[in-house]
Amino acid sequence: MKSSEFSINDQLEIIRRGADEILLEADLVAKLKEGRPLRIKAGFDPTAPDLHLGHTVLLNKLRQLQDLNHEIIFLIGDFTGMIGDPTGKSTTRPPLTEEEVKENAKSYQQQVFKILDPDKTRVVFNSQWMAGLGAAGMIKLAASSTVARMLERDDFSKRYKAGQAIAIHEFLYPLIQGYDSVELRADLELGGTDQKFNLLMGRQLQEQHGQKPQVVLTMPILEGLDGVQKMSKSLNNYIGVDDAPKDMFGKIMSISDDLMWRYFELLSFEPISLIEIYKNEVEKGNENPRDIKYKLAEEIVARFHGGHLAAEKAKRSFIEQFAKNRIPDDIPEFSFAAGNEGYAIANLLKDAGLTGSTSDAMRMIQQGAVKLDGEKIEDKNLKVQAGTEGVFQVGKRKFARITVS
Repeated sequence: MKSSEFSINDQLEIIRRGADEILLEADLVAKLKEGRPLRIKAGFDPTAPDLHLGHTVLLNKLRQLQDLNHEIIFLIGDFTGMIGDPTGKSTTRPPLTEEEVKENAKSYQQQVFKILDPDKTRVVFNSQWMAGLGAAGMIKLAASSTVARMLERDDFSKRYKAGQAIAIHEFLYPLIQGYDSVELRADLELGGTDQKFNLLMGRQLQEQHGQKPQVVLTMPILEGLDGVQKMSKSLNNYIGVDDAPKDMFGKIMSISDDLMWRYFELLSFEPISLIEIYKNEVEKGNENPRDIKYKLAEEIVARFHGGHLAAEKAKRSFIEQFAKNRIPDDIPEFSFAAGNEGYAIANLLKDAGLTGSTSDAMRMIQQGAVKLDGEKIEDKNLKVQAGTEGVFQVGKRKFARITVS
């Protein structure tokens, strides 16, 4: 089926799903009316070796557009990765080495094709054209914008007003991202809401090069498991696409009922009409939200772990372990020396890998999510004394058998 065989209204409905903003939708309609596959670009800097579900919000949209038979260009920013994306940063980001970028890029390609069709995806690296641009070309590119224009960017503006350093090369980042769109003659570029300035720079540079400007489609930033802050490995509120099936299933089941609908909208491939039916049934009391959450968890696990058998196994494991309130048989074991004053509970939980940090441990204690042998621990300043032995639990999924001597 060609992209032209899908009606424009049907395509717009799919493109709008979960989107934050489309700039400009009139331009998009005009491009769709041409009846040809659009060149759709999304760039990812390989700044980390693995992806989480927050990253897949863009990938899911790319897959939906791929299913409409548009041309998907997955751009790996191996050149821009060595600069470091300044978006949202209060300090200059340390650049990655060429070796780090190459290694991370390999991992990216392995993971993205769990969502995208590798036979229908064009993978490009922006070093292909940027490495050959040369000093004269870079100066010419830098001349295409102004310092005043760069300071319109919120994060640059805040850093400038606060007297925080902005390195000259950071101004080059949005210009290079925009120039990528010129090289690729992109019709549409996707990015997170925090990328809006960079995406619009692509429109500006394309116009300067005599091209029709690309349409900009921004997608929301996915909240992490806490439902408050964006999904992030550093905040330990993430679901990795390479997480084990049972861990992925359990993490999805741990989100709030309200957050579930947000995940359905941004992560599920189920039709919106079906999700609305689920929501109505829950609101009427005809369905337990837990059972609807099972559907979401099964869909996500199946996507990343080879199908429904893995999802069914993860579901059975979850029900056996959590719904029946059983402690798993294969929990890790640790032994720690208490010292004269005992072992601080926050340090104990962190050192056993039950939390990502001591501050995370304190937060979990305050939320009533920490237990010892089934009894809630409420004192975040507790010193665990020598002779203590038992099963420590954080949340619904994390257990460790710990002996303190």
